Amino acid sequence: MIRGIIFDVDNTLTDFMRTKRAAVDAAVEAMIDAGLQVEKAKMVDTIFELYWKEGVEDQKIFDKVLVQEQGKVDYRILAAGILGYRRAKAGALSLYPHVSLTLFELLKLGIRSAALSDAPKLEVWLRIVGLGLHHYFDHVVTSADFGVHKPDPLPFRKALEALGTAPGETLMVGDWAERDVAGAKGLGIKTAWAKYGDTHQTGDFGADYVLEDVIELLDIVRKENRLP
Repeated sequence: MIRGIIFDVDNTLTDFMRTKRAAVDAAVEAMIDAGLQVEKAKMVDTIFELYWKEGVEDQKIFDKVLVQEQGKVDYRILAAGILGYRRAKAGALSLYPHVSLTLFELLKLGIRSAALSDAPKLEVWLRIVGLGLHHYFDHVVTSADFGVHKPDPLPFRKALEALGTAPGETLMVGDWAERDVAGAKGLGIKTAWAKYGDTHQTGDFGADYVLEDVIELLDIVRKENRLP
């Protein structure tokens, strides 16, 4: 039986990488407009190279890339980049199809939901509230709270505590199988790999279920709970 579901956020509920790419494109265009002398495509590539090295949630990425490219931070250019990024990010942030419907139906079925992310807690809440999902999640657990990242078992244990469910009656849903699926399976939590959001081509890591669409969770819950 499934009583609780733990959701990853980025690339599971929302297409995070599409939003990130749109925001970085807009940021670079804004910095060029403010006077930065660079080729746009090259600058975008440089920023993402730094993201992969420093982490995609790095809040100082534009400072670092300006120092790398120019030897200093020009605050006019930095401000233009930050504002361009924020405006584009707000406009590009959107849910995958059927996310709101699925969460609503799960709520009607009495299933408790928690969010588990490696992103900073405020950033996660900003996404959840911005996407209108804050009424579905009573609990948001972030790995950063504990100084570790998935697949470390600690964040998963904290999510279970928040839900008040045992591993065998909990389902973990996430796109990055190497972290979401492997970490959950290590504690005996049932797993569903969000294949539709996989941007890392990690494979399913032996997930109990593979999702082509998040709405498939409803059939999984009905099957597990023997509901019509």
